[in-house]
Amino acid sequence: MSSASLAAPDPDADPLAPRLVDEAECVASVLLAILVAHHIGATHVSWAAFTGYMVMRGYPLETLRRALLRIIGTALGALACLAVLESPLGGNMVVLAMAMALAGTVSLYGAITGRHAYAWLFLGLTFAMMLYDRVAMPLADPRAFAVMRMIETLAGTAACMAVSLASAWTLRRRWPAIRAPKPQGVGWRPDALLHGARGGLALALLLGLATLWDLPSLVSGAITIMAVMLIPVTAVDGPNGLRQVSRRLWYRLLGCLAGGALAALVLGLAALLHGPARAALMLAGTAMGVALGRHLENGNHGRGYVGTQFTLAVLVVLVPDSWEAAHIAPGFDRLVGILVGMAVLEPVLLLGAALSRVRTAVVPANQRSEAGGV
Repeated sequence: MSSASLAAPDPDADPLAPRLVDEAECVASVLLAILVAHHIGATHVSWAAFTGYMVMRGYPLETLRRALLRIIGTALGALACLAVLESPLGGNMVVLAMAMALAGTVSLYGAITGRHAYAWLFLGLTFAMMLYDRVAMPLADPRAFAVMRMIETLAGTAACMAVSLASAWTLRRRWPAIRAPKPQGVGWRPDALLHGARGGLALALLLGLATLWDLPSLVSGAITIMAVMLIPVTAVDGPNGLRQVSRRLWYRLLGCLAGGALAALVLGLAALLHGPARAALMLAGTAMGVALGRHLENGNHGRGYVGTQFTLAVLVVLVPDSWEAAHIAPGFDRLVGILVGMAVLEPVLLLGAALSRVRTAVVPANQRSEAGGV
């Protein structure tokens, strides 16, 4: 048990202080993840930075659990996708669409109802990223993608754990975090399975549309579909699920636009510099974006998802694989992916909500005709 977990909160302490410590931890974790990823020659440094941000929690054991779930989910998703892509039917688009629908459904159901939700989510996300990357770039080696994604994930989680442990023995002794509730599974939920199936259908539909038209930002579109479908199990049924997912879509879009605007400003200033000065300015912009995004994410206003997307938009632009090659294009790709995902997912959800209303209207009539109904 860490010393942070033994510390008693000071009733006279500033209630904002633990949030500021959390923001400082995230900034340190992201910057360390960037350093580690550059040192090991990662090809997608921003993914290591994403991991360093998303895994961080207020206690080392909570951070370790989240890190392990992300690693396990990434590994299982990569292995599952490799098994599909390297099978005799790996080039058949119908088979790929069916596999994507199944993986998306199972992953979303597990992420909504299971104790190990984070692992289930990254199983599906990794499967989708590898599959759509293969569709977008048929000559790319999926094994190389899988190996590098694992390396980047390990770099981010290692940085996160190092910062979490250091903070537990320093800042968190004075300003302990609020413990998160222990994850609980909810058992069999057919409504959650139906919700997951809608997400799986949208993912398969995206793949089908990509075979007809040259759709842009396929990977970002698939990630958008999976991410916004992750809502509380109590909200998945019918029209309520449509409202929740639509709200997350708009929050994702708003966060991306705001974070992209900040990143574009920093990138424009960095273009006037060269060498270490450019890298230093972009790292400073990254730190500022992470702190602002985390502060918004931790607020009590119900719009924390905007803060998450704000941060990720900053990272995708300001954390390039090469400082001299930094460009706004990754941010634009993320924005287009959100719009593509929205355009594919919303009709599926609207149809599902309409069918749910019909089903709800029919059920009470049947119940009234049943003798002895309670």
